[in-house]
Amino acid sequence: MINLKQCREVFLNHLDHYEDKSTVGFDLKLKHTFRVMKISKELCKKINISKEESKLAQVVALLHDIGRFEELLYMKKLDSSKFDHSAVGVKVLFEDNVIDKFNLDKKYYNTIQVAVLNHSRKTIPEGLTEEELLQTKIIRDADKLDNFVLKINRKIEECFPGNIKSKSEVEDSLITDKVYESIMNSECVDVHDRKTKLDLFICVLGFVYDLNFRESLEIVKENDYINRIIDRFNYSNSETKEKMENIRKQLNNYIEEKLRNTTTK
Repeated sequence: MINLKQCREVFLNHLDHYEDKSTVGFDLKLKHTFRVMKISKELCKKINISKEESKLAQVVALLHDIGRFEELLYMKKLDSSKFDHSAVGVKVLFEDNVIDKFNLDKKYYNTIQVAVLNHSRKTIPEGLTEEELLQTKIIRDADKLDNFVLKINRKIEECFPGNIKSKSEVEDSLITDKVYESIMNSECVDVHDRKTKLDLFICVLGFVYDLNFRESLEIVKENDYINRIIDRFNYSNSETKEKMENIRKQLNNYIEEKLRNTTTK
């Protein structure tokens, strides 16, 4: 039996040992964690899985970014290209034995470990069990769906704490060739290819290519996430403006095609 209320309390108690909770990044990741839990629950209803699987998905969501708080402690900002928060999260949970505080049945441990480790990898590795694959797909989709919301609703300087200070920085930014090519080739952007402020937002747009469930694509379409993110900015460079329109068309067409032709990724 999974007690979600107890798990939440243990998680918050764990965060108490981080002395500096005043950074934008800390608040961002705390709220993100609980939103991803909610999205995971809603997604589980849509894909019609068992109550136990849904609760496990919510536990994975609760724990998926636990390594981010270590990242803020040591890096003072969020930077996935320089800090592997997924691997650090697994270390905190399973090497430092924080997972034992959650009073979970050990039968869930391996699935949680696999899902946390792989939630932010560029691709899902081969050889996962059916349960590991399901939970990994759920957390990857829920995490990305909340990232779309965040990039629409948060202040620009809060979207990538420590990396972007103003809207004009993004609007005056160019698109790195590799980033643009990845999007236009229907590929996720490699975080190491991101060089400019605008690249960071384009990388998020590219998350569309890694959504695993038809239901996730439907959420993106129904909420108009692609257009709303792109339309946050008035691009000052004419070539950049043209490229962003190409990206808009590419991503919206991709979503339409996937919804027409598939039930899942």
